Amino acid sequence: MAHPLSRPRHTLRRDERGISIVEFALISPVFLTLLMGVFDIGHQLYARSVLEGEMRRAGRSSTLETAVTARQDQLDEDVRSQVLRVAGQGATVDFTRKAYLTYQAAQAKAEPFIDANNDGLCDNGESFDDWNGNGRRDLDGARTGQGNARDAVVYTARLRYPRLFPMAGLVGWSNDVVIEASTVLRNQPYGDQAAVALGKCL
Repeated sequence: MAHPLSRPRHTLRRDERGISIVEFALISPVFLTLLMGVFDIGHQLYARSVLEGEMRRAGRSSTLETAVTARQDQLDEDVRSQVLRVAGQGATVDFTRKAYLTYQAAQAKAEPFIDANNDGLCDNGESFDDWNGNGRRDLDGARTGQGNARDAVVYTARLRYPRLFPMAGLVGWSNDVVIEASTVLRNQPYGDQAAVALGKCL
């Protein structure tokens, strides 16, 4: 019986045994990267869904008169614990609350002023609505925190967690996933809304 290496070269050229292994070696890196990318995106969508749902639930509870600072902290912690079940213990969740007088103010953000000389600037003693009462005109007139009765509150959570699979560098992604969710709700009318102070621009 002839040794396999002693077969003629033309016979070796026609031998296709083991070709599947070579083909798999060529396509497997691409296939596995694609598969991990699909799982990563699916996990992001699920994490976003959980975060947004928990934010809406906590946001509604935050608008009640009973939502004092300690209660707000507990609501934040409830959201965090639910999200960490999905994102993992390496994740971080940070919260911010900004209070505006109205929904329109929350959308515009900048404190309005009377532009008497039509130069587009608040100056020369022109009046402005000092929403946050700090004595100066701000491009974002929010008050930090839950605000007062009837205020529109922008409640935001920022989630950051390491990706599930070590493939971010292969496709140009960052190593961490960052998801932000916000809800805008109005505090219950359990009291009078704070009066707007009138400021003067220098």
